Amino acid sequence: MLKRAINNKLTSIKSKHYPRCYYPVKPYRFIATIGIGGNVSNVLRRFNHLVFKFRRDKAVQVLKTGFILKNPPFGYTEQEDFYNSVILVGTSMQPKELLAYLMRVEKYFSRKRTFKNAPRTLDLDILFFDNRVIHTPKLIIPHPHWQERESVVIPLLSLSA
Repeated sequence: MLKRAINNKLTSIKSKHYPRCYYPVKPYRFIATIGIGGNVSNVLRRFNHLVFKFRRDKAVQVLKTGFILKNPPFGYTEQEDFYNSVILVGTSMQPKELLAYLMRVEKYFSRKRTFKNAPRTLDLDILFFDNRVIHTPKLIIPHPHWQERESVVIPLLSLSA
């Protein structure tokens, strides 16, 4: 694992699976960018287990991962720092199906929803889904305010490297 301070608040982390490029093994209809985050227990280990889970699952194909960013929390700040990254996946699911799938994966990793911006084991957000724009009560794509969050923008930049 390689850690590098970006500034006094942000640290980039490279590990075996972050960043990494994978090669698709089957065709898929759509490409989605998933934001991942967490700050409870061993998040780096959980991120690795997430890649294993996705790679074993036929619903998604991991295409690429960004590096991991350690950053301070926002909103509710009386909690541990967060680890964040992004995963580019191929899928044949429609956006609402993908959202339901990601919520099941969060539950698998013991995610408990207590209050907004609460500490969490794993948070999975659809940042982008192909070039679609979706605005429903349960799903907004592109993810709202993604461009204002270092925790999203910096790992996204590592996808293009």
